[in-house]
Amino acid sequence: MSETAVSPPSYGCGGCGARVEHAPGTTALQCPYCGHQQQIAAATREVREHSFDGLATLARKPAAAVGAYVYRCPGCGASTESAALAERCQFCATPLVPQQAADELIAPEAVLPFAVDRNGVRTALSTWCRSRWFAPSSLKKVSEAETLKGTYLPHWTFDARTVSDYRGKRGEHYYVTETYTVTVDGKTETRTRQVRHTRWHSASGTVRRDFDDVLVPATTHLPTNKLDELAPWPLNEAVPYEQDYLAGYHALRYDTEPEAGLVEAKARMAPVIERDCRSDIGGDEQQVDAVDTSYSDVTYKLLLLPVWIAAYLHAGRSYQVLVNARTGEVIGERPYSKAKIAAAVLAALAVIALVVFLMSR
Repeated sequence: MSETAVSPPSYGCGGCGARVEHAPGTTALQCPYCGHQQQIAAATREVREHSFDGLATLARKPAAAVGAYVYRCPGCGASTESAALAERCQFCATPLVPQQAADELIAPEAVLPFAVDRNGVRTALSTWCRSRWFAPSSLKKVSEAETLKGTYLPHWTFDARTVSDYRGKRGEHYYVTETYTVTVDGKTETRTRQVRHTRWHSASGTVRRDFDDVLVPATTHLPTNKLDELAPWPLNEAVPYEQDYLAGYHALRYDTEPEAGLVEAKARMAPVIERDCRSDIGGDEQQVDAVDTSYSDVTYKLLLLPVWIAAYLHAGRSYQVLVNARTGEVIGERPYSKAKIAAAVLAALAVIALVVFLMSR
């Protein structure tokens, strides 16, 4: 794999000469020392969707075959080698952001800028720790992250028009009166009851749905299920990619190709299409035996989403959490109190025993 030499733009502060970085919740670069702000240039274009069929015409390499960037720090002149799309100089902490993505890679189309700052993370983490069920009481005292790193994570979004032909069955309930006997005080009594049955009919049809911005993680550095838990994202607030939004943050390059992303996107569309089929079948119950879906007008884009990756310390152990840097949603690891869980189990058993006792009287 070859390396790409990069000379990042200078992010010197116009007020004190230190450095500026993107200030969450604004469209400005701000100096963390003197507070001086510099506005990020307004976008001159709209966020675009790209034809998936056009991928075949792009001169690109697989992400795994693209080498690391070699950043030349404009602050101290040091060299930093990294496969990230944005970094900090390891010597002077100057933001390192390439003017553009490597020519061999698909460039980001849009970015959802950070809106939750470090103080917001502190508030979100404290609230999250206090609200955990069956957690040790001492967890409520946690309000600070031991480590905190703002990171843009790459995601693919896909749009598609779908037409789905299905085969299945429609179930309709009907009731039959049945007679049965019981013994009460030594005497046999005859009683009746209504028993539900289902009459099944063959069903087939066609459903259509347009999908917009089906979101698929484009990185394997974090578990997909964890990233999915950070949803929903206000994707309508994404803006055209501008490198200045990355200043001061870490940003990962994608390592999941768009072709693999589309496979996952179709898997995420499938349950929605099946629900449409069931709704079209109607009746009281439905069985969907087969679905044949065709896709057209498939488009994609590469989007960067903001996440705070944090770790907090409790009882000598470190726990990792992720914070949605737009909504403040927190997901991650937490400790459990064995004593509280045992007390809850005993209480539940006591309630069950009381109910059984009362019913047997």
